[in-house]
Amino acid sequence: MGKPNRLGRHAKPRQRRRVLWRGLDPVVTFDPPGPAARTQAPRDTGPQADDPGDAAQSAARAEQLVSDALQAQVDGQHEALAWCAAQLAERSGGRGWPRAVERELLTSLQRAVTAGWRQGWQPAEVVREIGRQFGARHARMATDAAAMEMRSYARTAVDERWQAQLAALGATAWWGQDDGYLERWRKREQLDGEAAVTCALEALYGFSALPRLDRLCPLPGTALRGALTAGRAAGRPAGQRWSDRARALLAQAESAEAPEEAEALTARAQGLLARQAMDDALLAAAGTAPAGPASGRRLFVDSPYEAAKADLLSMVATVNHCRTVWHKSLGLSTVLGFPGDLDAVELLFGSLLVQAGAAMGRAGPHRDDAGPVGTRSFRQSFLASYARRISERLAEAARAAQRQAVDEATARMFPDLARPDPVPPSGREGWLPIRTPAYVGLPRHAGLTRRLRSAAHPAQAGRHRPGPALARVVIVSRPA
Repeated sequence: MGKPNRLGRHAKPRQRRRVLWRGLDPVVTFDPPGPAARTQAPRDTGPQADDPGDAAQSAARAEQLVSDALQAQVDGQHEALAWCAAQLAERSGGRGWPRAVERELLTSLQRAVTAGWRQGWQPAEVVREIGRQFGARHARMATDAAAMEMRSYARTAVDERWQAQLAALGATAWWGQDDGYLERWRKREQLDGEAAVTCALEALYGFSALPRLDRLCPLPGTALRGALTAGRAAGRPAGQRWSDRARALLAQAESAEAPEEAEALTARAQGLLARQAMDDALLAAAGTAPAGPASGRRLFVDSPYEAAKADLLSMVATVNHCRTVWHKSLGLSTVLGFPGDLDAVELLFGSLLVQAGAAMGRAGPHRDDAGPVGTRSFRQSFLASYARRISERLAEAARAAQRQAVDEATARMFPDLARPDPVPPSGREGWLPIRTPAYVGLPRHAGLTRRLRSAAHPAQAGRHRPGPALARVVIVSRPA
């Protein structure tokens, strides 16, 4: 059976419970033992020599135990997982056994990382998801696994976003050669052998259980390095100026003591980002800089109060012409829009989370006439109210920036423009039906003006009286 088929077998909900494997020793029957039975399990079942046949048998046995450990996690059998980890960590199986175990674990991890990339996950997302499931230690092993897998690609064939995420994670091959990695990692984390193997098995299961996501950037090995930077840098010096000023204003808002001052600074930053979006649109219309297709970007929406945070992100995205999709179970939100707008949403959302946390800290515990209110419910409602309030300020700032940009463009193109005095209409035939309240929303049928006038003043159809008399207009249906 080939390796792809063996990997596919991991996903079956109910795999056979018994596994028979034959080596130099008699047949060993695997049955998930209890704590008492584990002490009676064979402790030296691996080959004792290092000839090629024994190495192949060790590799096959290690592969089978890793497969059984994955299936045990799928079935929720913790005792079976512990038994497999103990067998894999056993050092009395010959000099080649630890090497076979390490190679199988690392190979399986790298295959699982590659599968995760194909499932649409990016480095920062997958490391965060492993950490959410198992903890920080597993996240560090996931980071190392990503660094191992990325060594097989040329840097010129890896998207800049992947490179930035890997650099932020610190994903470097600090261990040197892969041989001996597990032992170095065990010493670095100050764990025993069985705990290190268990951590690797759980991280492997976390990679294997990743759901499918939409792919937002090219896979490693398929990207043209520099294409993204060149496409977005063309004609962008002015836009970069707006962005830098917005960052400075948001940094001041995060450190502001008064909420009003923080809101004012954030609104000014939104205005600058709106100006930047308009400049990008003008450059794209003139052909100076390509606008690029609409794309997506996933942002983290961490607990607690993730519903209120997702609401805040949605409102910020709406103001900046984007849309969001919240993946509640994964703690992620996908923001869809054009690259410049996505940058603005990411910048504002990150700063607003900091400002909201500071505002909640200043609010402190809440009390009302009925007594103290629960901290969680108060902060949940506080964040929801904060999201609506700040979205109103951001929308107002964006509209003001647009009006200012239009006024500046008008003054630049027509410096001597003068507004003429309004001239009242000379004829009343076309003025009356449009100004009649009953006419609003009605179709423009032939003869409607004449019927409206006749119905309003049957005796004086030729005269028009402005004012309250028009309120008595009655619509007369067209005769058959």
